Amino acid sequence: MKKSRLPKTDSIEKLAEFWDTHDLTDFEDELEEVTEAAFVRAPAIKVHLESRDAKAVEQMAHAKGISREELIRAWVLEKLAGRKNSRRPARGT
Repeated sequence: MKKSRLPKTDSIEKLAEFWDTHDLTDFEDELEEVTEAAFVRAPAIKVHLESRDAKAVEQMAHAKGISREELIRAWVLEKLAGRKNSRRPARGT
């Protein structure tokens, strides 16, 4: 049995470095077809904003050095975390 020359790592950085210096066609004999999805995207939620609100979000995100999607996601997660924390466990009856 021939030893694989492909890297055995889950590190995105190490894989990126490897594929920056190698060509996929050099490993055709080691590849196998996968029928099931390797990556499944989470469902997206569209949020419609007025033009001035969208511009304000863009400016805030730019000031933080992140994308507007990252900023809105952070806001949603913050709100959800606050909701979890505000739920108090029921006291004994």
